[in-house]
Amino acid sequence: MRAVVPALLIHISIGTVYCWSVFKQLIADQMRVAPSTIEWGFSLAIFFLGMSAAFLGPVVEKDIRRSALISLVCFVAGFAGTGASIAAGWLPGVFICYGAIMGVGLGVGYLTPVKNLMLWFSDNKGLAAGIAVAGFGLAKAIASPVMTWLIASVGLVNMFYVLAVVYAIMMFAGFLLIRRPAGYVYSAAARVRRRTVMRRPVFWAIWLAFYLNITCGLALISQEKDILHDALAVMPRFAGLDAAAFATATAGVISTVLAVDAVFNAVGRLGFSTLSDHCRRRETSYVVIFVMSVVVCLLQVVFRSIDNGTLWMILVMLFLVNAGYGGGFSTLPVLLEQHFGMSSVSTVHGLALSAWAFAGLSGNQLASFVVTHAADQSHRYAGLIPVLAVLYAVALVAILLVMRDRKSADDRDVVNVAA
Repeated sequence: MRAVVPALLIHISIGTVYCWSVFKQLIADQMRVAPSTIEWGFSLAIFFLGMSAAFLGPVVEKDIRRSALISLVCFVAGFAGTGASIAAGWLPGVFICYGAIMGVGLGVGYLTPVKNLMLWFSDNKGLAAGIAVAGFGLAKAIASPVMTWLIASVGLVNMFYVLAVVYAIMMFAGFLLIRRPAGYVYSAAARVRRRTVMRRPVFWAIWLAFYLNITCGLALISQEKDILHDALAVMPRFAGLDAAAFATATAGVISTVLAVDAVFNAVGRLGFSTLSDHCRRRETSYVVIFVMSVVVCLLQVVFRSIDNGTLWMILVMLFLVNAGYGGGFSTLPVLLEQHFGMSSVSTVHGLALSAWAFAGLSGNQLASFVVTHAADQSHRYAGLIPVLAVLYAVALVAILLVMRDRKSADDRDVVNVAA
């Protein structure tokens, strides 16, 4: 519990970055800008998350207490500063506070508990990594209704102030509790340098697979509401409703689906990383994720489920892609540990999270481009699915190449032992 509790306190706090959809339209309305403009706040937050993790991984490696404190200060200051920027009507302040300052807190905070739990649960590192990031996945389900209630009760700006205080308390408690296991000693000599990591092709194959998984997940998730809206519109149960009744019915369905999405995301984070503990190679979890994702996307294409309003097939796709999306995050650190060793896992993990930074910029934009430029606008969302199937297939090839590299490494080890 000494390791799990601070991990959850930190990740449940910073994971609320995924609650952006709860208030982004309200920010746009209050600041009188287009939603597409305000969307850059979230994109910048994810970009700075990935890049700060890439550059500050060695800090987490060396001093976990310092990294927890950096995360606390940056995340809370950025969250409260976003509210102040909205109150002042200063748009750049939203980008600076929610995007840059809070983004740094996200990146450092995301890394901080991961290796620590892997050290505490050395015999079940996959499960440990899953626990470490499960809070990040569950945060949206926990915080979204709280934010909605606070906005209705105290207003948008005060919601940021109230939750900034709550998150400060939670993250400070995490800072006080977090500890390395007894006997752990940091060794600078055992650390793998980032330059060495980036020279190995296996790192870039893992990076590519991770990047594509996030890009595809964000591309689908960003269009989720519109896909469900179009599918429900052609279902006999909903097609006959007037505009007001249809809006009420679809709002209920979509909010329920989004809540279940968060559960699948969290279960995927625990499930796929735990699966990797029971496989000969950690890459097996990624193979399962990508094969599953390709299959569910191809089923949508073959049966035209979006155009025909086959809701159960659409839900299967959304839930399983969300599970694979979460599982990709939790399996990454143990996969990197398998190839680069435990001594530098925070450093290498941070480098790999730069893929998240670029996926945060490209995922939504990819979906918007495909949907906007679809030849048949009446089937615009259906046109996105085959593109995702192809990208998932490329990710599958990349991870199979990683397995091939690992097999070659195992073979070399056998030869060396025999010699």
